[in-house]
Amino acid sequence: MVSSNRRAAIEFVLDHLVWFILFVVLVLFSLTIPNYFQIGIFANIVEQSTFVGTLAIGLSLLIIAGYMDLSIESVMALAAMVVGILFAKSGVGLGFGFTPAWLVVPISLAIALSVGAIVGASNAFFVVRLKMNSFIVTLAAYIWGRGLVVALSGGRSAQELPSELRFLAVERFLQIPLMAWIAIIATLVFAFILNRTPFGRHLLMIGGNPTAAYRAGIKVDRLTATTFVLAGSIAGLAGWLLAIRTSGATANLGVGMLFQTFAAVVIGGVSLKGGVGSLPGVYAGVLLLASIQTAINLMGMPAHFTQLIQGGMVLVAVLLDTMKLGIRKRLA
Repeated sequence: MVSSNRRAAIEFVLDHLVWFILFVVLVLFSLTIPNYFQIGIFANIVEQSTFVGTLAIGLSLLIIAGYMDLSIESVMALAAMVVGILFAKSGVGLGFGFTPAWLVVPISLAIALSVGAIVGASNAFFVVRLKMNSFIVTLAAYIWGRGLVVALSGGRSAQELPSELRFLAVERFLQIPLMAWIAIIATLVFAFILNRTPFGRHLLMIGGNPTAAYRAGIKVDRLTATTFVLAGSIAGLAGWLLAIRTSGATANLGVGMLFQTFAAVVIGGVSLKGGVGSLPGVYAGVLLLASIQTAINLMGMPAHFTQLIQGGMVLVAVLLDTMKLGIRKRLA
């Protein structure tokens, strides 16, 4: 018989396991890698986490609700390319401007969010209304999204966004770029929504048992469709941030980020079976991957070591998820 205090302690460790792992990894790297323990290095890790961290928000919400979204990477690239074409001054950029010039910030953001929301609504229509498998629907969206990026740009790049947008990548607060703070704030906002609002609690219930959630009076289809649109919009936000970071967009922008995002979500403790997960944990998973990437760069190791380690970590994370479910069943 496990006492209530011991049970609470075990639950706390299981819920925050990725944070303990991140702390151990940072201490280990700081002790063994020269020049790792620096404020500038840690700020760089946070900056690297901006795009994957933002993408992971929407993906986490959908996986927690019991669905998949493979289209987020293409949505991010599409939003970035649309922003680049409209507002960049060279390449395929049209260089639209406004008076006053700062209006380009909210208008470009609204456009990027709208691009993501449209793709998310399309995914929601096929999954919710036509009852198609979310894996297949979003895989198709991933493919046609990438094709649309190439079609719009003709394979060329859009470069030189206006300085009113670029300042978000240049200006820093506590040595961290403003765009990274946007990603952090977005994570905190959606963590609050997931944990403290009826929408978030219903999402967890849908992921845990959609039939029981429906019988409890929860509007499962409406919430699912809303989550797809949210995930698309968040991917649009990631595209807007990435366009600002690169001062434009290229046809292959963000290739490979889908797999990094999946790895971060799984490592962060989101169960692929749905109904379990927290966004702070996912952000810790993103930071963990960025910390390892930074360590590999500082040690001068070949880049393929990053993929080897990330793949191994995903397997370990899935194994830990299975172990945690077993421990929780024994505690119940």
